Amino acid sequence: GLLDERHWRRKRKEAFSYSSSSSSSVPKSPNNNTPPRTQHPLSNNMAGIIFIGPPGSGKGTQSALLLKKFEGKAICHLSTGDMLREAIAAKSPLGEYVKPILAAGKLVDDDTMVNLIQENISKPRCADGFILDGFPRTVNQATKLDEMLQGDTQGRKVDHAFEFAVKDDFLLRRIAGRMTHEPSGRVYHTEFNPPKVPGVDDVTGEALIRRPDDNPEALAARLVSFHRYTAPVIDYYKGRGVHTRLDAILSPSTVFSQILDAFKSKGTL
Repeated sequence: GLLDERHWRRKRKEAFSYSSSSSSSVPKSPNNNTPPRTQHPLSNNMAGIIFIGPPGSGKGTQSALLLKKFEGKAICHLSTGDMLREAIAAKSPLGEYVKPILAAGKLVDDDTMVNLIQENISKPRCADGFILDGFPRTVNQATKLDEMLQGDTQGRKVDHAFEFAVKDDFLLRRIAGRMTHEPSGRVYHTEFNPPKVPGVDDVTGEALIRRPDDNPEALAARLVSFHRYTAPVIDYYKGRGVHTRLDAILSPSTVFSQILDAFKSKGTL
């Protein structure tokens, strides 16, 4: 009822501060200081990147490669999936709200997702720009993002929207072998991107995990939602002249080269 909706709206706002402050997917600069802008290899005009693709298409892997490229710059990686999963693990009000939605393979409502991004994108660690992974997932979210960035004091905007093109039947192989280092968000795969030591993170030596939603049933439901709601977002960004299609079935290094080529073609590298 109305009272329940008011209750959740209040609880969502409380939960966003938890999600934004604890998200391991958002890199923090040393001593929490914003890194100097002059250290970045890309031009100062490059600010906003969006990754659009179904689960298992390689968005997390490419985000990690870009963050390494952006080292020394206040470019943040905002993975809505990671932030929501962390909220669920913490049993926060936001986590309790979205848990049954994600378990059913459905999309979280636009208001919740827009608020989650808005709370995080205004942080100092996003001052030079952002990589949005998992947002926007609907055309309404895309238009809300544009409204959010209008008059942005840092001049940030959506400069590149990358479509991770991959067939559904190939995704099952990727999902079945995917492993994640939860604290950092680094993604591995037993076949396509294996760690140096099986089941162990290359950097820390800590154990890798398999996400509970990485299973055929959950994937099928998530793909239905993706094709119904998110595929039209690709057309939205085509119309704005910022869309680039990536052949996401190729190796991570080849896909990364495609991304860098897109930067160069638009004068942002």
